[in-house]
Amino acid sequence: MTLIVAAASPFHGHVQPVLTVASDLVRRGHEVVVLTGSRFAEDVRAAGALHVSLPPAADFDDRQLDLYFPDRAAFPPGPAQLEYDLKHVFGDPTAAQYRALRTLLARRFPASVVLSDPLFLGATALSLSAPPGRRPLTIGLGITMPTLLSEDAPPLGLAMPPLAGEGAKKRHREMNDQVREVFSGAQRHIEENFGESGTELPGFIFDCLVTAPDHYLQLTVPEFEYPRENLPASFRFVGPLPAAPRPPRPLPDWWAEVEDTERPVVVVTQGTFANRDLGRLVRPALDALADEDVLVVAATGRADGPAAIQAAGPVPANARISGYVPFDALLPHASVLVTNGGYGGVHEALRHGVPLVVGGDGEDKPEVAARVKWSGAGVDLCTGDPSPREVRDAVLTVLAEPGYRERARELRAAFERHDALEAVAEVVATAP
Repeated sequence: MTLIVAAASPFHGHVQPVLTVASDLVRRGHEVVVLTGSRFAEDVRAAGALHVSLPPAADFDDRQLDLYFPDRAAFPPGPAQLEYDLKHVFGDPTAAQYRALRTLLARRFPASVVLSDPLFLGATALSLSAPPGRRPLTIGLGITMPTLLSEDAPPLGLAMPPLAGEGAKKRHREMNDQVREVFSGAQRHIEENFGESGTELPGFIFDCLVTAPDHYLQLTVPEFEYPRENLPASFRFVGPLPAAPRPPRPLPDWWAEVEDTERPVVVVTQGTFANRDLGRLVRPALDALADEDVLVVAATGRADGPAAIQAAGPVPANARISGYVPFDALLPHASVLVTNGGYGGVHEALRHGVPLVVGGDGEDKPEVAARVKWSGAGVDLCTGDPSPREVRDAVLTVLAEPGYRERARELRAAFERHDALEAVAEVVATAP
């Protein structure tokens, strides 16, 4: 049995993959403490682990970011908001996270392994605090695209695929220099936070997120990520995590239509978090496909979702609306998924060989959408507020051109050659 600390920034999209790993490690007989936000205590206990809350300086409710970070709304999605988040949402908690980790390790739980999401910067500080052997083994879980700069691909944040042809590497290096300049203020801010923890950031933060841990396990396959020749020896593609266990839910009363229809089934969702305004993607998709010979299933991810959709206008005759629907049951029947592009949700669709239409903005969603297009598995709408016509044209394109489904199935086969949970367990087994 190994003692393990799993640390996660207090965001649903960061906590859930960490909990999937923690639950598997508990099943394998390890003892796991999860250091994360106080609102996730029940989820941690359900995973079989012990919950420890982050200190107040590092704890917040991701559902109410405007309350904790009132200035954030003034920065539009894109580089400006990313810089704000790097400074304040992720950077400012660094020293408090690091102290919480050190206290936990010294006084309550002398773990030999610490695993974390990359933006839990207190764990990055731990990796940099001492050489291996004088601290726990550290594992970074690549829950989204790797941030490492490279001459082989544009830097994260531009939502651009790699350039081709003569001069591509030079142009990539120029872009990297521009990104370092754009985020120079965030870099200085984060360096100050690391200084408060008693550690020193040895390079650009985008690089250090990947290179600082002893092991960095990227939760995808090479076929879904831009090639980079400068990946460190500590970096490993391990495939996506399996879908997180969900509470049993009854199938909707219209479920037989999904199983029996000969029409293509088009699933549309804004996920379980960025779904406050269903008029951004779900409603446009319903309107776009109202006159098409398809069955549209809108999974709103919220209990009041069907009522919110109905309040916005008549529901088309070919649409079925649900608050929650089991995706492991639904996706095998889907011909295409229309989504705002969460990293985990996109991988769940590809796990079932389902091609995608992606329209999202904010966080990492434009980068995910760009990789869907680059990999050949779907269409990138290049906006988080597509028009019904844009959605319609994209869906009909994916349905009409078999190459999208063929590529999605090839990615499914690539996923099947990896076992992310087994890879984590193998690394844990190397801990002294």
